[in-house]
Amino acid sequence: MPAYLKWLDPLPPMDNIPSPLAQMLGELESLDRIERAQYLIELSDEFSEVPDSVATRPFPENHRVPKCESEAFVWAQDQDDGTLKYHYAVENPLGISARAMGAILDETMSGQPLDQVANVPPDIVHTIFGRQLSMGKGEGLAAMVELTTFEARQRLRQR
Repeated sequence: MPAYLKWLDPLPPMDNIPSPLAQMLGELESLDRIERAQYLIELSDEFSEVPDSVATRPFPENHRVPKCESEAFVWAQDQDDGTLKYHYAVENPLGISARAMGAILDETMSGQPLDQVANVPPDIVHTIFGRQLSMGKGEGLAAMVELTTFEARQRLRQR
């Protein structure tokens, strides 16, 4: 492995996680640090805020992501096919990483089988962003993943 890629974490096990997420993680692995940063900035620009039909400000505290410096919120809407559509809000206008994470989670987990979403480990954050994340930012982004997967696990228990 080239020295400039040593900051990357190996990919987490790809067993039984949503295929769009596995594909994105594979694509990210092929990018160098600068390309990855640019890609994540582009994703943050594509972030879609939770629609008013789902939630309006002030957002309910029970949807707040714990430990998130960017004041992120998560919602999961039941779909007719038994999957979930995920929505995110990021209150901090400078929350580029949280916005990118919300875009990634929505794009790769909405509409995917609940058992696969439930299996996504929170440490994908380090695979996506690298170990250079501050502890606070890393914990907040991991909590976004955890709240997303919690919604899937909760629906699975209700079945």
